This record gives sequence, C-alpha cells and structure tokens, in this order.
Amino acid sequence: MMVSMTDYKTVPVITIDGPTASGKGTVAQRVAQALGWAMLDSGALYRLTALACRDAGVATTDEQSAARIAAGLDVRFEDGKVFLKGTEVSDAIRAESIGVQASQVATLGAVRQALLERQRAFRQPPGLVADGRDMGTVVFPEAPVKVFLVADVHARAQRRCKQLIDKGFPANLADLTRDLEERDARDRSRAHAPLVAAPDAVTIDSSNLSIEEAVNAVLDLWSGKGAQGA
Repeated sequence: MMVSMTDYKTVPVITIDGPTASGKGTVAQRVAQALGWAMLDSGALYRLTALACRDAGVATTDEQSAARIAAGLDVRFEDGKVFLKGTEVSDAIRAESIGVQASQVATLGAVRQALLERQRAFRQPPGLVADGRDMGTVVFPEAPVKVFLVADVHARAQRRCKQLIDKGFPANLADLTRDLEERDARDRSRAHAPLVAAPDAVTIDSSNLSIEEAVNAVLDLWSGKGAQGA
C-alpha cells in the first residue's frame, strides 16, 4: 500500500545508525520482526551500487556515472534475499571488497541524492525500522525514535570476521580491524551526510551486549517514547 505525501510523516520510523559491524543490521531486523514493521537496510543499496559499478566497469570515483547507476538500480528485496537484475546477490554484496567500495561510493553526493527518495519510499504502514549511517540525520530526521549503535572496533572486527567465515569468505582479524578503522574515518569525515549521531538520538554501546539485549533496549525506547508520541 502506497502512502500519500500527506500521510507520509504519520508512519512511525525507528532509525538505527552506527559504524560498520556495530550490529545495527541484525538489531534492526529483529526489532522490525518484533513490531511487524518493514525494514530498510540502506547499506544494501550502497553495496548494490558498488556491485553494479564493478560489473559495469565504472570506477567508484566516477561520481556522475555511479549516480546514474544508483538511480537506475534494478533491485528487489524478497524473503530476506536481495536481487540485482533478477539475480540473487545476497552473499555477493556482503563480500568485504564490495563493502570497501560501498564506503567509497557513499562519499559521493550525487549517489546519496540518487538513493534518497528510494530510501524514503520504504516508509509504509504500519511502520519502518531503518538502519544505516544517516537515517536519523538526513533520510528520516523527524523519526520519533533514533538510535546510534556503537561498539569497540575490536569487538566489531571479531563480529565481522565471524560473519565472513560463516558465509565461507576468507577473513583476517588484523586486516579487518584496519579496514574498519579506515572506513570509520572515511564515513565520519565525508562531506555529504557524515556518520554522526543525530542530536536527539540515544547512543547504545553494544560492545558487551547480546543481540537480544540490544534489541530489547531499542524496543524499550519505542515503548517508552515512540508508541506514546507517534
């Protein structure tokens, strides 16, 4: 069901922003399931753009070409799977090399603008949980509940290492730690929509939290704030 522009902002949104491997994707998915809401994995759109650029032979520094690819992505999300031009790419977009390229294209203003309305179109009843890096600051600044999920870089590297190994990808903890530090620096210093907590976001450190504890912390915020003010 599509929502008119008049009703758009009446659909509640929980935004979960944070650095790579902070657990925001898993937490967002569990929160969305608990509430029966839709979920937006904004990072997947940037990974898809990076993958499509690679397949087309377009450099991640070619802003206008990358933006055209982002605007014309033939993408479908279905049953937890991701399809690009009809081909499932759920695992392909999670490769570490694509993650690095996604972080690079995400610094390009024209790419971010091309994907902005695509992201906002996910806002449908009964609600949306959106995870990314600028969900609460740029894409849904009026969201009633905003979370900034962080974790120690070493804890994040260990999580990423396990994720990659579980998916059958090679992984080196030292290399992952260095890559995460470089991505953090790039995401925080980029000119367009840098990684930063929204002024009204609640910061949750997941370094020593289980997934269930992090999920419950977000649900408690919604129960105490969003559900009353939505």
